[in-house]
Formats: sequence, structure tokens, C-alpha cells
Amino acid sequence: MTWHVLGAGALGSLWATRLARAGLPVRIILRSAERLADYRQAGGLTLEEAGQTSQQAITAELPDAPNPIHRLLVACKAYDAEPAIAQLEARLAPGCEILLLQNGLGSQQAIAERWPLARCISVSSTEGAYRDGPTRVVFAGRGQNWLGDPDGGCAPGWLGELDRAGIPNAWSDDILGRLWRKLALNCAINPLTVLHDCRNGELRQHRAQLTALCNELSPLLAACGQHAAAAQLESDVWQVIEATAANYSSMHQDVRLGRRTEIAYLLGHACTTADALGVSVPRLHDLHDRLREYLGLRGLPTD
Repeated sequence: MTWHVLGAGALGSLWATRLARAGLPVRIILRSAERLADYRQAGGLTLEEAGQTSQQAITAELPDAPNPIHRLLVACKAYDAEPAIAQLEARLAPGCEILLLQNGLGSQQAIAERWPLARCISVSSTEGAYRDGPTRVVFAGRGQNWLGDPDGGCAPGWLGELDRAGIPNAWSDDILGRLWRKLALNCAINPLTVLHDCRNGELRQHRAQLTALCNELSPLLAACGQHAAAAQLESDVWQVIEATAANYSSMHQDVRLGRRTEIAYLLGHACTTADALGVSVPRLHDLHDRLREYLGLRGLPTD
């Protein structure tokens, strides 16, 4: 079955090139005729991994291509995912599978609600990649990809295709827990790297702020039923900071490049959920307000 990849950013390109390299059928869906023309002129996607480069001449198409879609990997930003899938609605085959690689929470639920006949599989990834040009992706950090169906059900047989492609994967019966844990980590780390304009490791100078945020995020996780993540959240936060000390967070990179952030699906979702559950999170609300003000002063969207 063909892997249709929607979103040719870093992670989408990373998945597409590895799948194609393994000889699996892949098609990339690009948003405009201009991008399609540039892509075809480049001859495909180039992957740099461990100092070695390889080019994959993956077929690319526009959203209105006629062929049906049975398996769709959505690698767009959280705020783009639902409208991007909507452009493909007429092509979605009955019972199709939609894999969602978005950060935070909220977009996955909206997509599952809008397309109830599809099987929506969420993915939580710790792999690192960045684009080094419009059609070039650099594999920057090995990690894991947890996949799961929030509505339950067995692991799909095509996980073997990911093994064949060298894409690390594990099926999770508690994918929502994985997503909440990653959301909490991002809420603690990413906004502070933006406001302090620093690399992850430089947050060592702001331990008190991190502790205060974790002291609110942990009760929120517990109220959401994520007790394991709540019990060790601050420890997990520091593990991530130390492991990625030289890196800039994805939110910091978005702001530096003048791009919209995923604030609504991270801090925004955390604050909204806390309010709905009656969990007091004044520091999270303050951080959310400060970050929105910071973005607004730079002419960036605040949602």
C-alpha cells in the first residue's frame, strides 16, 4: 500500500526518504504547483545521515491528484493539519488510516472527530531532523516513535514496513499518555527558551522557574489520569534538557525564523484543560500570557 506523506518538512521528509530507500511505495503531497515544479527540478529529496547523503526520486503530487489515499502520514504543524487533510477529503478511501505526527494535543482530537470513518493513529516522536534546503533533510538525532490508537485496537501489520525502513517504532496501548508527557515537557522547556532567548542547556540558570512550572504541570497530569508522568515530570524535564543542552527548542527556532508557533496546542491546551478540570495553574497562565505578548510584539500569531 502506498504511503502518502502530507507535509514535506523535516519529519515528513525524514520518514519519506527512509520508506523510499527501503523500496516501499511513497508519494509526497505538496501544496502548490510552484513547490511541485521546484521539487521536480531538484529530482527528489536528499537525506543526510551519519555524514552520508542519498537522493530519493519520490513521486510528488498536488492535493487534487485523482488517486485514492488509503494510508496518510500527516507531518504538518498542528495548526495546519486539519485544513490540509480537508483538501484531500474526496480522496480518502473508506477506512483509511491517518497517522498524525503533530506536537501537543487538540489537533488529533479535532481530526478524529471530523473524519470518524478513518482510523487515526497518533505518533509521538523523539527523533531529530532539520531541513538544510527546500528538498534536503538532515537526520540530526536518533530516537523513538511511539504509535497508538487512542480509541484502542490492535497494532497494524505494516509496522514491519517501518522496521524494514529503519524507522524505530513501538506500539503503545497508552498513546495519550505519551502525548501528554511530551506536551508537559514542551510546556516546561520551550516557552522559557523563547523568553530567555537561549539554548536548552542554558535553562540551568532558571531552575526555580522550571520547578514552579513542574509543580503545576504534575497535578494537571494527575488530574488527566497520567499519574506515571506526573510522578517523575521534573526529573524527565532535566533529562531532556541535559540530552539536548546544545540545541535550540523547536519553538525557539520557529520564533527566530518568523514562523507561527504551536502555542495553542501546547500551553494553550494545558491551560484550557486545567480550567475545565478545576486545576489551579496560575504560573502556566502567566507564562502563556507572557509568551503571547512576546509573539505579538514580534508580529507573530498569538494562537
